Amino acid sequence: MTFLEALFENPLLFNACVAALLASIASGIVGSYVVVKRIAFISGGISHSVLGGIGLFLFLERVFLFSWATPLAGAFLSAIVSAIIIGLIHIYRKEREDSVIAALWSIGMALGVIFIAMTPGFNVELNNFLVGNILWVTDSDLYILALLDAVILITVFFLHQRFLAVCFDEDQAYLQEQNVPILYLTLLVLTGITVVLLIEVVGIILVMTMLTIPAAIAGSFTKRLSHMMILATLFSALFSAVGILIAFEWDFPVGATIALVAGLSYVLSLIFSKRPLMKKAGIKPA
Repeated sequence: MTFLEALFENPLLFNACVAALLASIASGIVGSYVVVKRIAFISGGISHSVLGGIGLFLFLERVFLFSWATPLAGAFLSAIVSAIIIGLIHIYRKEREDSVIAALWSIGMALGVIFIAMTPGFNVELNNFLVGNILWVTDSDLYILALLDAVILITVFFLHQRFLAVCFDEDQAYLQEQNVPILYLTLLVLTGITVVLLIEVVGIILVMTMLTIPAAIAGSFTKRLSHMMILATLFSALFSAVGILIAFEWDFPVGATIALVAGLSYVLSLIFSKRPLMKKAGIKPA
């Protein structure tokens, strides 16, 4: 059976492709902000702390039979909480920011492993959460992912110009009487939502690959942020499609294959790009 035949005959594969496309939209848009603002380490802290919420909600769902406590809901809640905590520390206690991120990173991962280990019969799911299993995606998951994408698109539509001010020059944003702390927190919350979307595709460990690499590559082809977002979305979708195709043909893990394709593409972009990869000062806020 060819890939195209399987795509329309196998609902799991079809859902996987749709999920990858939905994740690519968020990856391209929010990932561009992350790269320009240089908050990849913060994004890494959010993504790894998410395992705590996933493990807790999985434990509640399987042990106490709470139907609302789905792993996706746990990931979403923990991502938002972590983003807000890190954002508040950045605003009010910036000198402790790295330490807080490291603590949230380790606490979230440790709690996630413990709760999943305490969940009878489901320890095998830990590997899927860490490195991803996009074939898990259900129809209801797709609706949730589409809703999260809509939240990101609507927020960016109304706040893009203000995000630009925060990303490129916070001091100037203050002079323009922008509410920089709220805008920064909002940007981190959008990053948390994007992390949840990407976990469905490549897992917690590989989230940073898809959040930053498409945007970093796009930054080597354009100096306009709006163009960078479009290119990053297209690159993310392309990496996902190629990764899924290779995984189908060679029976590789899908999430890891997508991340490998993205990583190798980044290396090639370093070799063949005629201009330096995106620098904060080199991207125009448009």
